[in-house]
Order: sequence, then C-alpha cells, then structure tokens
Amino acid sequence: MLARPLLLALATLPLAACLPAPVPTGAADYAAFCAACHGPTGKGDGLRAYGLGKPLPDLTSIAARNGGSFPRAKVMTQIWGYARATPTPGMPTFSTLLEGRTVLYDSGDGILTPTPLRLVQLAEFVEGL
Repeated sequence: MLARPLLLALATLPLAACLPAPVPTGAADYAAFCAACHGPTGKGDGLRAYGLGKPLPDLTSIAARNGGSFPRAKVMTQIWGYARATPTPGMPTFSTLLEGRTVLYDSGDGILTPTPLRLVQLAEFVEGL
C-alpha cells in the first residue's frame, strides 16, 4: 500500500494542471523581446541594432528627454504599436504582451485603465533602466 503522503501528492497532480502559467517578469520580457536591439542596458547597442541603419534611442534617457517625467502611456503605446499610423521600421509589434491577465493601471493621467499585465511590467522595467 502506498504511503499516505504519496497518495496525497498523487491526488493533487491533476490540480496542478489547472493552475495558470506563471507570468514572465518585465525583465524577462525585456530580455526576450527588446535586448537584441536595445541592448541589455537599454543604450541602443544590441547586436541587431547595427543592421537597422540608424541609431536606436537610449531607453535610459526617456524621462530626461521628456522634461524629467517618464511618459508611461507613450512608452506602452510605442511598445505594442497601437497609435502608430505607420509601422516604425524595425520595431515589431508585440501581441504576446497583450495576452493574459489585465490589471487596473494609472499611466499618469489619474485614470485606472484595464491594461495587460505584461505590458505594464515591461514599461516599468524600461522606466527603471
């Protein structure tokens, strides 16, 4: 006969399949989607940046270029491409970041808006660069 702890462990295995997959962190998404072009530190010196024909913006100085304030909504818009009338050459859209859980997020306008969690996390990671 199987020991009681082993039976309990086996009984909970089907429940583990019902748990949602863990959400990648902003750092993990940056490494997966951004670092190849923007570089590991956000300076625009990733390996793929050299083939794009023009220098990429320094992500570490976004706030400085915007009067000392980090424009969260503008950055999130640039990441996933919502407001781009024409695609930014070389900048892909990241539909994967729009999937999954949403959170109520104030991007600086005082309005809590349902926003994809991964997009928020990535924007906050970029802000921290």
